[in-house]
Amino acid sequence: MPVVVIEIDDPLDPRLADYRGLRERGKESDEFFIVEGLTTIERLLTSTYPVRSVLLTPATHARLARQLGAVTVYVMPEEAMSSVAGVNLHRGAVASASRLPSPSLESVLPTARRIVMLEGINDHENLGAIARTARGLGADALVLDPTCADPFYRRSVRVSMGELLHLPIVRCTSWTTAFDDLATSGFEIWALTPSPNAVDIFTLATPSKWAVVVGAEGRGLSAATLAACTNVRIPMRNGVDSLNVGHAVAVALAR
Repeated sequence: MPVVVIEIDDPLDPRLADYRGLRERGKESDEFFIVEGLTTIERLLTSTYPVRSVLLTPATHARLARQLGAVTVYVMPEEAMSSVAGVNLHRGAVASASRLPSPSLESVLPTARRIVMLEGINDHENLGAIARTARGLGADALVLDPTCADPFYRRSVRVSMGELLHLPIVRCTSWTTAFDDLATSGFEIWALTPSPNAVDIFTLATPSKWAVVVGAEGRGLSAATLAACTNVRIPMRNGVDSLNVGHAVAVALAR
């Protein structure tokens, strides 16, 4: 199928419903999510997520045209685009993509060797940064507890630079069961904590199957999670208590 290019001038055009009022949305739709920026859209186009449409300025359409394939493309002036979204889309490129069912942990575990587990991560930008780090440093999946923020919120996808779309993301209904399943599959689970009683992460040998679990800024990991894992810490200097959770995941995976 050839690409379908439709020029639109009217911000109220009903075909732009996916993009309308992005600033006011408290959450993304259960059916689709929004992707912002040329680089992130390029990663979307090579992922398994079906593209509903792409909204571009004439300039960004010229840059992306050869990669679009069988995609519906709406082209409109940048000022009108920002009027539709209710936010300044200075990158001049935004797309809408359909959600896919979350993979089960059982489907991920047979081939996984490195897993990042997230407990209570409620900051969308931290979640996106963790996904980008996990993808870049060799994690095979992200496993989220039931309280984590939506990883497909537009800020998460943007901060991940689209790498979130190329990483299996498992949303668990039972955190306790997830730990049991990983242990049964031979995973050793390390909990990152700034506690002085934790083991220096640089002194431990890396297991053949390994998962690292991190918690939200400030609150950290629950007592139950800490009790279920090997507690490890990143040694800090100059009185600094801890790192941003995204940076901590990077250190752990690089190590």
